[in-house]
Amino acid sequence: MPDWYSPGMRLLVTGTDIRVGKTWVACALARALRQGGTSVVAIKPVETGCRDETRNAEDGVRLARATGQSQPSQAIIRLSERMAPVIASERAGSEIDFDALMLKIERFADSAELTVVEGTGGLLAPVTWEWNMADLARALGAAALVVAADRLGSINHTLLTLSALELAGIPTAGVVLTPTEKTDRSAGTNAAAISRLSGIERVLTLPRTDEDQAAAAVAPVIEWLGPPPARLRPAPIA
Repeated sequence: MPDWYSPGMRLLVTGTDIRVGKTWVACALARALRQGGTSVVAIKPVETGCRDETRNAEDGVRLARATGQSQPSQAIIRLSERMAPVIASERAGSEIDFDALMLKIERFADSAELTVVEGTGGLLAPVTWEWNMADLARALGAAALVVAADRLGSINHTLLTLSALELAGIPTAGVVLTPTEKTDRSAGTNAAAISRLSGIERVLTLPRTDEDQAAAAVAPVIEWLGPPPARLRPAPIA
């Protein structure tokens, strides 16, 4: 087990691409931790493609519902254009203040035993022209959980992300592969290949399931976080 677990831990849920299931995994993990008695807060620092009419379906709102938290109730920064954060902010005529964003994340994180932070896009998605999601994780002292779709191409994308994490000095909690709506012949083989090529044993392939069963499906991820107190272990789900 990794030796970097500690109370007050921060975990960045990052993806190999967009639409690989980051939010689904982050919500399931947050829900499982809460059911196990952990004080957990889930945060989406920046979300793009936000519209008032679709607010209830936004990632930041879904994360808040998963933990039952009152704050933050949505992404800290909401941008209307579905683009990389730095470009979306420029299109909105504003500029993201990275230091101010970090202070807000820290304030929310201080109230929890474990903080789940869902990134925007992939690990190197630029928050500003100087800072990206890897920098955000490093500033928080966070470990990273990599989410990828269980499909052709995921081996390359996952290995690239793991290499970037290693280069940045960010601990890797593990890799989670999510099912796709349309499977290909690589589905079911990618996890073993990623583990063999990366040397990381903590690779999990999730089954297709609904939100009520999702917390049980991600129970192995909680074990990856190290030897936490008993209260951090998820309660059995009937």
